[in-house]
Amino acid sequence: MSESQPYVPLEPFTNLTIATGGDSLQYDLNVFYNAGDMAFVIICTALVLLMIPGVGFFYSGLARRKSALSLLWLSVMATAVTSFQWFFWGYSLAFSHKAGKFIGALDNIGFRNVLAYPSVGSPKVPDLLYAVYQGMFAAITVALAVGAVAERGRMLPCVIFMFVWSTVIYDPIACWTWNSSGWSFVMGGLDFAGGTPVHITSGCAALAYSYMLGKRRGHGTQELNYRPHNVTHIVIGTVFLWVGWFGFNAGSALAANLRAVMAAVVTNLAACVGGVTWCLVDYRLERKWSTVGFCSGVIAGLVCITPGSGYVPAWAAVIYGVCGGVFCNYATKLKYFLRCDDALDIFAVHGVGGFVGNILTAFFAADYIAHLDGFSTIPGGWLNQHWVQLGYQLADSVAGASYSFFGTCLILGAIDGIGKFFPIFKLRASEEEEILGIDDVEIGEFAYDYVELTREVKSPDDSDDNMSRNSISSFPDHAQAPEKGHRPHDSVGSSQQ
Repeated sequence: MSESQPYVPLEPFTNLTIATGGDSLQYDLNVFYNAGDMAFVIICTALVLLMIPGVGFFYSGLARRKSALSLLWLSVMATAVTSFQWFFWGYSLAFSHKAGKFIGALDNIGFRNVLAYPSVGSPKVPDLLYAVYQGMFAAITVALAVGAVAERGRMLPCVIFMFVWSTVIYDPIACWTWNSSGWSFVMGGLDFAGGTPVHITSGCAALAYSYMLGKRRGHGTQELNYRPHNVTHIVIGTVFLWVGWFGFNAGSALAANLRAVMAAVVTNLAACVGGVTWCLVDYRLERKWSTVGFCSGVIAGLVCITPGSGYVPAWAAVIYGVCGGVFCNYATKLKYFLRCDDALDIFAVHGVGGFVGNILTAFFAADYIAHLDGFSTIPGGWLNQHWVQLGYQLADSVAGASYSFFGTCLILGAIDGIGKFFPIFKLRASEEEEILGIDDVEIGEFAYDYVELTREVKSPDDSDDNMSRNSISSFPDHAQAPEKGHRPHDSVGSSQQ
């Protein structure tokens, strides 16, 4: 047996009086951190970024064709706006070392002194790495919430909302949940990767946005067709989210260790069980194996396991998946009782899914799972006879949901109030603009261009009498030319216009 290679321990961090962690011109600041841990978190940062276009494709596929591009635009714009906000003061408000119980200080404004000092998230990673990783969490939370503008919200007020909402709503909730000074963290709330800051917050914000915008034109009548216009986009978005969620949950261990591995295991298992469960619930009612249903179930399972992913054993992920699939499926009916047009069921999947995940974590959190990283210690949940954990989880969930919902209403009310004097700030598109579609009115570009298709495939009666035989012969031998008065593309989602 060959001798094992000698282990070179990391140097202990000693520059506790220097805000940046040390002078890089005089010291090698890398010696305090494991290169493998930092590489792991950098990769996870990129995976979380991948989730944001996944959200865009998922939302775009669920919407009607004439507003499909606007939802993709909102997702990528949320990344840009929130990333700047995070650099400017968002990170400091959430993860300042001088934070209070509810919000941080501004000592890190503009990433001031954000460099090599051990982060408040974990001594395993420096401030700078933690800042960019958590910045992606902020961006995807905003992207999830603004899906509520689907098909009737205007772009400029939404962009303003992104900056204000991330400052007033997301940053304080992230602070009290994940900052070691936050009231929920100190109380003992367990939220590994964002059950409250990401999912409950975005779900309740989407519900509030839907109320403030009002119902879409034709809502509740046969005039409005609810069928998703592009199921392929939904599948693509789900795949992006599924892959990115490994960085979202496993990366929250902030080091390449066994706790991260367990988080990856339960993440994938909950997603699989959630997809199958949603499919079975839908099949019981409709006798159809819905692709949209499977994708929705996968997302529900992923949302549900998020807060417990670093706390629960592998077998618990099955329970998370089943509960996520069932509760979120039935929660899609809540909007009818709430008299709200939540077009993309954001509240049902993210709001309800995050709440269910938080509660399940109170039951299945285990001290030995948290300690897989070698240093984290928790009293656990009901598996460890720590009964009060359920109260902690309820308090955190209800506080986050209430603050997000009512705070969002106030922000949107203020923006729309300004819109009464300056119409450019009005939240809601006019009826004429809604009929034309947000893509045409607000963006001037389209997800699909059917002009060329119309030119190449035309009904003989739609062309002049001198139409050449060549244009007719462009149809394959085994296909018939279009019937009189019917263009081939009219049968593909024409009701979605």
